[in-house]
Parts: sequence; structure tokens; C-alpha cells
Amino acid sequence: MAKKVAILQSNYIPWKGYFDLINSVDEFILYDDVQFTRRDWRNRNKIKTPQGIVWLTIPVKVKDRYYQKIKETEVSSTTWAASHWKTLQYNYARAPFFDTYAPTFAEIYDQLAQETLLSRINFTLLKAICGILGIRTQLSWSMDYELVEGKTERLVNLCQQAGGDTYLSGPAAQDYLQPEIFEQAGITLAYYDYSGYPEYPQLFPPFEHSVSILDLLLNVGPDAPRYMKSYLS
Repeated sequence: MAKKVAILQSNYIPWKGYFDLINSVDEFILYDDVQFTRRDWRNRNKIKTPQGIVWLTIPVKVKDRYYQKIKETEVSSTTWAASHWKTLQYNYARAPFFDTYAPTFAEIYDQLAQETLLSRINFTLLKAICGILGIRTQLSWSMDYELVEGKTERLVNLCQQAGGDTYLSGPAAQDYLQPEIFEQAGITLAYYDYSGYPEYPQLFPPFEHSVSILDLLLNVGPDAPRYMKSYLS
């Protein structure tokens, strides 16, 4: 039986394209065995405000931890969750579906205030948002599998262990993946196309695609799949 696999680092409340990638495969492996990178998407994302784009960033411990893995990265403050939820409330209170989802996310952020690991925070939010979007893809961890050496070799091996015959990647990986290794393993390598997204009703123009999925959910609610590509294919 054919099986599609994607492997990607966990991100904090990522944009709609991340969830399209999840929705396009049978198993999505969170690749948190790799090094945590600063000023990246692992612990932050963007939202819209009347003053423009603002970053929501989870503070993490990085001092003298230059080579720590994402799965080892710890939160450095317990107040971030309440602060992020307050910011979301302030900027999205007028969004048409804020009241619909506010109880769910208020509870999640309250629970996350007690969580110390970034990976677990990201996973909790990914799982909850997948549930809201009706995405049934299996979410797993790279740490659940054996890991081999080599950047491309490791991805191929993970795909094999998961029983995948197709690997779906984000387009940026074309810069470093070695297609011949996938070919030798009999695995089809494909890249997701993030272009051509339709615009949706959004607060605070001008329109911006590259913001957190929360922006889409709070503005259009159950109609969110109409503005996502994986539901149309």
C-alpha cells in the first residue's frame, strides 16, 4: 500500500503551508533530533496587528547551549504563554471567529505555561490545530526511529522505517537533498508547491500570507480549508 511521508522540524503555530504539507501525507515525522537554530521558526511566528507584523517568540535557554537539539531546548520563562494569549486576544478580538476558538486556545495556553520543552509545546499546538482542521495524518517523532549518518541518507532511512514509498518535501530542501539517494532506495521524491494561495478576509491590510495559521482560523473559521491547497487536490 502506497504511503507518503514528510519529515520536518516542529514549528511554533506555523503558517498554513506547514499544515498543507501535513495534510498531504500519511505520516508526518517531527524532526526534532537536529540542532536548534536561533531566529528561526522553531520558537516563533508572525501575527497581524494594527501596527503591522509582530513576532510571537517563546523565550528559550540558549546560553552556552550552541549545539543543543530542538528536542532538548527548554523554555526560559513561565510567563510567555499568558503573554502570547493576551497578545492574540488584543489583536484578534474583532476577528469573526475569535469567540469560536478562544475557549480552546485559552485552555491550551494555560496548560502550556507548565511545559518546559519547546518540542512538546509545538506538538501540543500542532495536534490541536490539526484537530480543528480535520487533519488525520499520523504525527510521530524522529526520536521514535533509529537514526543513521548523512543528511539525505537519514531522511531516506526514516522514510523506509516508516514504510513510506514517497517523500514529500518543502521546496527549500532542493538546495541540499541528493535525489539519487532516494532513487536508489526506490523512494519517489516530490516537492510541495507553496505558490498560488488565494487571499482570505484578513484584519489590518495589506494582506500577508506568511503569518501563523491562527490568523486564517480566527478570520474565516470552518471555511479555512477553502483557502488551503491540500484540500483542493
